[in-house]
Parts: sequence; structure tokens; C-alpha cells
Amino acid sequence: MDHVDRILAQWNRERPDLDVEPMGLLGRLARLRTHLAREIEKALAEHGLNSASFDVLATLRRSGPPYRLSPGDLIATTMVSSGTMTNRLDQLEKAGLIARSHNPDDRRSVIIALTPKGSTLVDEAVTSHVANQHRLLENLSTDERASLDGLLRKFLGDFE
Repeated sequence: MDHVDRILAQWNRERPDLDVEPMGLLGRLARLRTHLAREIEKALAEHGLNSASFDVLATLRRSGPPYRLSPGDLIATTMVSSGTMTNRLDQLEKAGLIARSHNPDDRRSVIIALTPKGSTLVDEAVTSHVANQHRLLENLSTDERASLDGLLRKFLGDFE
């Protein structure tokens, strides 16, 4: 019996007229997300990053050479507001991990690029991040991972 089972038992006792089965599934997903986020933040902190800064650096890195994107492309990929993105970019620029330059195609806009320091850091961080993800999933067999992935893909598809 886990924490969510205890909550469900209480609701079943207090409100037997309600079908609280969805509460169990969604509650477990929410609790799992909290635990996973904590573990991911710990691993990224070892590289001086948090999930927000890693998200920007990883988006630039996986965009391929020359590892540059417009702020609009970064916002679309990371799904944050322009104000939030500006704050993230300011912090990353101060740390020397990204550089802003004028867009050669439109001098009114800028391009965000990984610096060599940023490229090295994100490569180290993503290697650690992937190893951490494997560790977090080690209690699930290959078949269980595939089943869970398929179910989550289907569930997420309803929203996206």
C-alpha cells in the first residue's frame, strides 16, 4: 500500500458514492513527477545547471551545427513566455554559456548561439542526465518501459 492507496481508502470510506479510481492514477503521476523532478535537478546541479537552463542549452545543442536559434524558436521549443526566456538567456549569457548576435538575415533580431564553454558544459550535463534517467528507470524491465511508454504516449496524445 502506498501513500495514494491510503488517500483513496479514506475517500472510499468518506464518499463511497464516488469512483475515485482516476484520482489514484493521476495522483501517482503527480507524485512521481515531483520525485523525478527532484532527482533530475540534483543531477543537473552537479553541473551548475537547473532544468530551465539545461532546457535552453540542450535545445541549442540538439538543433545541430551551428547550434544557433532565434529567441522565437527557443520559446516555441521550450514553451515558456518571452519574459521568462529573456531572463534565462540573460543568466546564460552572464555565465558565458551563450552569446547573442545580430541575425545576419535581419539586423533587427538576434540569434542565440552556444559558446564553446556552453557546448562543453551541455555535452557533459546531457551525458550525466541520460545516465541518471537510466538509473531512475532501472527498476522497470525493458518490456515494462515499453508498455509504460506506449500508454503515456497515448494519454499525452489526447492533450497534444
